[in-house]
Order: sequence, then C-alpha cells, then structure tokens
Amino acid sequence: MARLLGRVALALLLTFGAAAPALAKPPVWIVYSHGARVVLFGSVHLLPAGLDWRPAVLDDALAKADALWFELPATIDSDNEGDEAANRLGHLPDGGSLQAILDPDQGARLRRVAARLNLSIDTIDRMQPWLAEITVSVADDAASGADAFNGVEDQIQAIVPLSARRGAFETPTQQIEFLAGAPLDDQVASLDWTLHEIEDDPTTYQRVVDEWMGGDIDGLERDALDPLRRISPVLYDRLIAARNHRWAKALRRLFDRPGETTVVVVGIGHLIGPDGLPTLLRAQGYEVEGP
Repeated sequence: MARLLGRVALALLLTFGAAAPALAKPPVWIVYSHGARVVLFGSVHLLPAGLDWRPAVLDDALAKADALWFELPATIDSDNEGDEAANRLGHLPDGGSLQAILDPDQGARLRRVAARLNLSIDTIDRMQPWLAEITVSVADDAASGADAFNGVEDQIQAIVPLSARRGAFETPTQQIEFLAGAPLDDQVASLDWTLHEIEDDPTTYQRVVDEWMGGDIDGLERDALDPLRRISPVLYDRLIAARNHRWAKALRRLFDRPGETTVVVVGIGHLIGPDGLPTLLRAQGYEVEGP
C-alpha cells in the first residue's frame, strides 16, 4: 500500500523512472484567489542524498512564505504519536500470523523479499498487512539509495523561517487509521503487489525519482496511481480521492488571507490525476497555474 499510495502519500514513498532532462525540476502549481497565493508542491518522502530538486519558483515561495502546510505536523511529538499509533494498530493479535493470512505463493514471496532485504521474517509475520508493506517498501527504497533523513519535507522544514505559521491536514493517528482501517483483502492485495514489484521490477524506485525530477506527470500517474486504482478501487478512494476532497475544502480557508503566500507540500500522488488537488480546485473555479 505504501508504494501504491504514490509510495506517495504517506509515508510512504515515491520515485519513478524515465531519464530526466538535466535541467528539469519537479512540477509546481500556483493557485490564486482574493489576493492570496497558494503554492502546491508534490513531495517524495524519501530521496537519494545530493539531489538538486528544488525549482526556483518553489525557492522564491519558500523565502516569502507566510505559512507552510504539510500532510502531518513536522514535530517530534507528531513522530512519537505516529510511532505509537503504528505499534498499537499495526500488529496482529497474540498468536496471529501474517503468513497464515496469505496464500502459499504470497507467503513464499514475503519470505524471499524479507531475506533479500535482511528483514526478520518473524517480526514481519506479527504485522498487519499494511504495516508489513510499509516495512518492506521503506527497506527496499533504502537499499536503492533512499535516505530516510533526506526527504522533501525535512529539507523544506529546515529552510522556511520559523516565523511562518505551520499547518497540517491530518494527525498521525488519522493517517495510520486510514491504513489500518482498510479491508483486510485490500491490504493483502496491495502487499502482494508491492512484493511482486520488489522482486520483478527492482528499478522502480529510481524510475519514480527520475519521473518526478523530470516533471513527467503522465509517468507518475501511470506508475503511482494506476496500479492502486487497478488493485483496489477501495484503497484508491480511501487513501487518495477522499482525502484530496477533504484537503481541497481545507485549502479554501487559506484564500481568506489576502496578500499572503502559503506553501503546501503533500505527496506527489495527491496532486496528479483526475482526483488531484489542482484538478479539484480548477473545477471549483480557482485560477491554477501549472501542468
């Protein structure tokens, strides 16, 4: 589910792959209303070190930002809350076994991927499918060069002045509940897709990063959103479409501050496709610059 989310969204973890032009940068959308400016930027939550990814228009907005919004609060307390919620909701009842939930082929695939990534199968076997998927996805991205301390949000948080107000669309507990509350069959289908991807398409991470860097919206939609729609329409609605519609309503409040610039950073999967925030805002009559 982590990958199918856009590897997007959450936590959760994006990157694609077609060779990107040397001077290309990720896309930026700018929304204007009532004299306010909202800059939308799509995040890759884990990035390789040393990547020159910030577009000039984003740097300009960050320097002038009156407010900065993320999916989640960028605080230690928020991190601790997320860890607590994942521990509370991410494990099977005593005596439960993930491999007992999976069919024999899926269980064998899980054991092969765990061994390849040097993960303890005994530890993963006690996890709910959604947490097992995040665990193997993060480990695979790290093996492909991703740096857990080098994501877009961490870098932006460090350079925006402390005087800029901070906001967030969700709490860590809410985000974990979106994952944990998904139907078990859909969790299993998403986990199995990710295991297949790790085994059969080991270049996925770099491919996604290249698409993001090159502003390849079509490629991002194909690799980030289309699999989720196909594997589980229920998960697509729960994790992408429904959240985007809620966020679009929250964004309208930001236009009540004439003359202010707000930078909004969310997973890139939330900004592309027919349910992406730019599309929703355009449909509501807002002026949106960008792809």
